[in-house]
Amino acid sequence: MKYQILSASKIVIITFIFSSIIMILMKKIAYHIGALDIPRDEEGKRHIHKNVTPKLGGVGIFLAFLVGYMLFGEQSIRMNSILIGSFIIILTSIVDDIKPIKPIHKLLGHIAASSVIVFYGGILLNNITAFGFYFDFGIWAYPITILFLIACANIINLIDGLDGLSGGICSIFYLTIGIIGFYQGRYGSLVMILTFIMLGSTLGFLLHNFNPAKIFAGDGATFMGFIIGVITLLEFKGPALISFFVPVTILGIPILDTLFAIIRRLLKKQPPFKADKQHLHHQLLGMNFSQVTTVLIIYAINLLFAAASIFYTLKDQTRGMIMYILILIIVIWFVLHTTIISDKSPELTKKVKSKFIPRNNKKSTK
Repeated sequence: MKYQILSASKIVIITFIFSSIIMILMKKIAYHIGALDIPRDEEGKRHIHKNVTPKLGGVGIFLAFLVGYMLFGEQSIRMNSILIGSFIIILTSIVDDIKPIKPIHKLLGHIAASSVIVFYGGILLNNITAFGFYFDFGIWAYPITILFLIACANIINLIDGLDGLSGGICSIFYLTIGIIGFYQGRYGSLVMILTFIMLGSTLGFLLHNFNPAKIFAGDGATFMGFIIGVITLLEFKGPALISFFVPVTILGIPILDTLFAIIRRLLKKQPPFKADKQHLHHQLLGMNFSQVTTVLIIYAINLLFAAASIFYTLKDQTRGMIMYILILIIVIWFVLHTTIISDKSPELTKKVKSKFIPRNNKKSTK
């Protein structure tokens, strides 16, 4: 165990150092080619930052990922498919960072990347056993897996709205998967090598991206989410639902934020993926929390999801389930007291309180 921890630490440290150094170069390249995030006033003033900031941070993470693979990875068809798929994702993101492209064109790039994973790499979500029932997806395994990978890539990209947010959430995911993998004796497997390479690469980016950010991931945030999807499918899916459910719940915050956004826009009869200013981090900023405090709060909630997953998998399923329920209660409270789903949520809360909580009776006078 001691040797394995040292080996994992070596992977994380080397990729972290390379990533943190390459980000300096990526800033200069971003300025040179015009891959810049320029604050704009349209679309409801969604941009929180005020300064021109270079993008291509996601490209830097990808380059650190490549270095990590060359030093610690082993060649295989699966790994080749991951490299090719990742390259397509990054190429699409570079084009979009220089000059924004239409969503349909980005989607085509994501479909192509995911298809390489599925058809060439043979990485599939074939079946799941849940509640005593066995589900074999058959031919539907191919589109289901592709949709899952696309969803993972875009969920991380959608939540990337504050300095250090996407990088921190992804780092928590990689660290949690690494801890679970260690205790399950998975060290040395492809999924663990990928996990520790990505952990170091993302932390190196986070060093430059935490508030005040000196570089953004840009559309390259999709790469972090794409690899999260691959890691989830590789060795943690298994035939049982729980082995697939655990890594997914570690992404509780970005998944819920995306779900709430889709519901919110459908209720307003807007396109599901139309940009707005009602995301989780916008809600917290509206409560007068600073950017740093907001990010730390989201980190804390995500760590609760991670801790619940670790307890459920390795320690005590009952305690893990209790933690999941407590998190669910917090989420329900937040939904009812904010406009993250509906502008009427706070009003509904007031009505419920006025109905079930009696007002103080005035003192009677003789």
